[in-house]
Amino acid sequence: MTSQNAFEPESARRTLFEALVEAATFHGKNRIILSDADQQALSYKKLILSALVLGDKLARLTMPNEKVGVLLPNAAGAAVTLLGLNAFGRTAALLNFTAGPRNLVSALRTGPIAIVLTSRRFIAAAKLEDTVAAMAGAEPISGRKTRVVYLEDLRKKISISDKVRGAVRSLYPKRFSRRAGMTPDSPAVVLFTSGTEGAPKGVVLTNANLVANARQILAHAGGMLTPQDIVLNPLPMFHSFGLTAATLMPLLGGMHVVLYPSPLHYKQVARTIGEAKVSVLFATDTFLMGYARAAASGELASVRYVIAGAERVKDATRTAWEKSGAIILEGYGATECSPVIACNLPNPNRPGTVGPLLPGLETKLETVAGITQGGRLKIRGPNVMAGYLLAEAPGVLQKPAGGWHDTGDIVTIGENAVLTIRGRAKRFAKIGGEMVSLAAVEALSAGLWPDAQHVVVALPDERKGEQLILVTDKGDADRASLAAYCKAAGITELWIPRAVLVVEGIPVSAAGKVDLQATQKLVEMTRPLL
Repeated sequence: MTSQNAFEPESARRTLFEALVEAATFHGKNRIILSDADQQALSYKKLILSALVLGDKLARLTMPNEKVGVLLPNAAGAAVTLLGLNAFGRTAALLNFTAGPRNLVSALRTGPIAIVLTSRRFIAAAKLEDTVAAMAGAEPISGRKTRVVYLEDLRKKISISDKVRGAVRSLYPKRFSRRAGMTPDSPAVVLFTSGTEGAPKGVVLTNANLVANARQILAHAGGMLTPQDIVLNPLPMFHSFGLTAATLMPLLGGMHVVLYPSPLHYKQVARTIGEAKVSVLFATDTFLMGYARAAASGELASVRYVIAGAERVKDATRTAWEKSGAIILEGYGATECSPVIACNLPNPNRPGTVGPLLPGLETKLETVAGITQGGRLKIRGPNVMAGYLLAEAPGVLQKPAGGWHDTGDIVTIGENAVLTIRGRAKRFAKIGGEMVSLAAVEALSAGLWPDAQHVVVALPDERKGEQLILVTDKGDADRASLAAYCKAAGITELWIPRAVLVVEGIPVSAAGKVDLQATQKLVEMTRPLL
């Protein structure tokens, strides 16, 4: 086990299960490391034993190196399943249970994935019976329909001899996954994109990718995060932020991880923070504002740091959390990078940026026509994915050229490798021959109406090329007020949206990001009324 104050690339040359065993040895096998909303509390020893017992059962249903679907909420059982598959040389394909039947069936075919592990209790609670029926009817591999396996049924079949065998294996677990054929470069997980721009793509992350990113985060944080911290993760593990940053990193760093099944339960999450005395919280801006508003007096007082990602943190969110004494540290990542690329630190914390790059990363900025500030960011490093799985070529790995991942983000890199996100390459509009950042116009709108959510969408315009539409949940928002605000600030008229669309709520994905594609469709449907 290496020091948390330095990142050594060689330390990532582990399987996920090996890294867990190393953490148990380093931090103490009897340390309570994982708990959930069902009051399950697992020590390293119990987590390793549970993974070996369940993994043995799963190995009898699957083939070595097979991709196995996992459709589970944030609970101890999901972590045990992931680690059990890893210990026995299988790849966990973490499925987004909010994606809908069509996208899930597409993901099964892209994998391809012929076995899906889930829970009867979860399916009933989430009302996913139709989704499971659609998945069961899929035929991802010719002549082989999807088999849905319920963990409750498997647990009933665990015998005394299974437990004894697991206990013996847990005495010498370190090299177990290697003996099962898992290596640092073997796929550990497959995560799927949302499919909003076509069929979902599979992102293949190796063991070394995940372990590297966890250890990069720990090295980057230095003494900021310690084994005395209690971490709350309400984010789904099918999203890489919830998987690596909020679950695997603290597990490997000796921190107690509290899993909560839904980030949308604002009052319950706030109550959990207070009851568990959570000191570190992982969430997105949208969810953070929800928790701040829903929390009873004193419930958030134990939180030292909030690690925010996936979307820009608004000033109003920072203000709301200042009352609790917590410091919001905004970071940045991409699923293809396992995901964390950069993150702010307490000293100095630079709001408006996403902080310094993590150690061990190479970057290059490509010039984009019409954009004068920054360039398109490409990343290479030990946390960059093995490649994509595409719907048109199921099971065939499409590797990133030269190991470089094109993030599609326009950024500037300043002193001390501090990144500032200027916008997505796809989120620039060309108006009157000038490139306008949609994110910048959103920030401008937030300056006028800081307590609301804003999204700017571009539509074709015969005269100027494109036009901007502001979508906002600010009930009394109007274009005249925004235009006056821009004029007073000396902002060019090109930045002023052509129209303002007021909605009850901005579409948000299960991972806490604004759903840009759903917002775009909403504007397109409403366009005749604008």
